[in-house]
Amino acid sequence: MNEYALPTPHPTAAHPARVYNVWLGGKDHYPVDQEAAELAAGANPTIVPSVRANRAFLGRAVRHLASEGIRQFLDIGTGIPAAENTHEVAQQAAPESRVVYVDNDPIVLTHARALLVSGPEGQTDYVQADARDVDTILDAASRTLDLSRPVGLMLVAILQYIKDAEDPWDITRRLLDRLAPGSFLVLSHPAADVTAPEVAESMRIYNERAASHASATPRTQKEVARFLDGLEVLEPGVVTLTRWRPAPADTPDDTLPMWCAVARKA
Repeated sequence: MNEYALPTPHPTAAHPARVYNVWLGGKDHYPVDQEAAELAAGANPTIVPSVRANRAFLGRAVRHLASEGIRQFLDIGTGIPAAENTHEVAQQAAPESRVVYVDNDPIVLTHARALLVSGPEGQTDYVQADARDVDTILDAASRTLDLSRPVGLMLVAILQYIKDAEDPWDITRRLLDRLAPGSFLVLSHPAADVTAPEVAESMRIYNERAASHASATPRTQKEVARFLDGLEVLEPGVVTLTRWRPAPADTPDDTLPMWCAVARKA
């Protein structure tokens, strides 16, 4: 039995996947999502560049994991399909890569076929589940992924939707506990200690319009580093998005209020 009941479509409340879709310039959202996205971005103009920098970080991290021999990825909180999804990046680097996507928004389910378009040598799958539902996710993912072999666990801009009282650190540990040694965690998270007043105001605006299960909590660099306890953190550590192994032509921007990191399970 699921530990967490899936929400039903609720066009009177904003949802992370659909708000994120607005910020990425997509069209798959409701007016309440558009309103929340625009008001939050008005309070914190770094949101849209942060979302795009977050997508670029995902791509760099997946390419790095592929270079380390990772051929399996579990992407939780994937959101509505957009360019440079995990499987696209992974299969460009290694066509045999397998990817399982997880999300709890019914509108993402309607786009699952787009997520499932794998190259002929690889495989993709989609699981409708909440990030809190660890056993459901891993049991379903094991239909496509071999959990006895290393996996790239993608928790990209998702853990902020799990409240402190729900212990997102324990949820992350439980996910990693069932993955093989040599697996990696790829993590990004809104920062509470970078342009903090703007972040707090934009979060307040978003949370007022979000369903209760989808409210967001920014966290400090120290709090984000707790997710990596017991792991081998890759250089350069827990940094802002554009500081994680940028391309030579990239311009770092430390005003973007998101922390990110990649770490390996020994």
